[in-house]
Amino acid sequence: MAEPSYRRILLKLSGEALQGAREFGIDSDVLKGIAQEVTDVHGLGVQCALVIGAGNFFRGVPTSQQGLERVSADYMGMLATIINALAMQDTLEKLGVTTRVLSAIDVPQVCEPYIRRRAIRHLEKGRVVIFAAGTGSPYFTTDTAAALRAVEIKAEVILKATRVEGVYDRDPKLFPDARFFRELTHLEVISQGLKVMDTTAVSLCMDQRLPIVVFNLQEKGNIRRVVLGEPIGTRVRTG
Repeated sequence: MAEPSYRRILLKLSGEALQGAREFGIDSDVLKGIAQEVTDVHGLGVQCALVIGAGNFFRGVPTSQQGLERVSADYMGMLATIINALAMQDTLEKLGVTTRVLSAIDVPQVCEPYIRRRAIRHLEKGRVVIFAAGTGSPYFTTDTAAALRAVEIKAEVILKATRVEGVYDRDPKLFPDARFFRELTHLEVISQGLKVMDTTAVSLCMDQRLPIVVFNLQEKGNIRRVVLGEPIGTRVRTG
């Protein structure tokens, strides 16, 4: 059996990834499918951490543009990520994977507070760790939270799950001639304004020389393929 290319990863999922074809909420079949893929990777001996967005329930920035105060909207989005994290935890544990949710906002009745050393210890003990509530501060996206947590736990890579093959110069669903990038530097992503992660997240990854692999989550088995080092998606690295 092939050896994993990474021993500790952080998987970044959008909230929309969990809703499937639904307009709102969580599609249980999609959730089970993603959880099974994480379980498969965990079975390779890879330490797995996750950050999940909240777009299937609530998006802070668009809501703030409709009149709700931005800080309040962002906190509402953070709480929505806890819903997704708990759903993923429950599904993973039904598959036999011990999982911990660590939240940047204290909700002791349902999950643990985020403490870096505790998170690392959970990973070392073979538990999947799900980071919830973003950074715990408004004005920061879950992309930035993913980059921050990845750096803090010394992850070897961020796996950014999307609905397309990787990074293009424009939306391939709208422009069939969109150019696909197999490899980029962090600086190229920032200077060209490419839609990988937000600029704060990419800058942090660049400073810490943390690679990002952007790949299509909708193709079954892709998480495992990336972890095993197969050349799929787009790899973002320090130049």
